[in-house]
Amino acid sequence: MTKRRFGKRSCFAVMMAVALAAPSAQAQQAEPAPAKAGKPINAGDVLSGELSAMKIRGGKRGAKVNTFQVTSEPRRLPPPNGLCNLETGPETFQLITNSDAQASQLKNFIGKEISVKVDEIACAQDAGQMSEAVITKWSVVTKH
Repeated sequence: MTKRRFGKRSCFAVMMAVALAAPSAQAQQAEPAPAKAGKPINAGDVLSGELSAMKIRGGKRGAKVNTFQVTSEPRRLPPPNGLCNLETGPETFQLITNSDAQASQLKNFIGKEISVKVDEIACAQDAGQMSEAVITKWSVVTKH
C-alpha cells in the first residue's frame, strides 16, 4: 500500500519544513523595540548631518533647480508641527536657498558632514518637497 522509501521522504519533508520555518520564527522574536522620538529642535539650534543635492524641476517652465537636503538623526519639531505625522520625527531636512550665494556655499559641502543653525523650520506640505521637514531660514556653522 505504501511505496518504498515513504518514511525517508516524509522525514526529509518534515526536516525541510522545520529548516524553512526556523528563520522566520527567529525574525519575529528579534523585532526591535519601538523607536523613541528624537530630541526637539527649535529656532537657534544646530542641526548636523550629511548634505546631499538633488535636481528637481521647478518654476513654470520646469527648469532644473538644485535642492539641498540634510540627513540627520530623528528630531522633533516645535509645536504645532510636532512629529510631522511620523513616529520618531523627521530625519531628512530640505534647505531652501534664497540666493545664488547660499546655493554656492552649500555646493562645497555636498557629500560631507555639515552643521546648520536653524532659524525657521516646518513640516513638508507641498508635493514638490522631497524631505520630511523644510528649513526656510538657516546659516552654515563653521568649526574653528
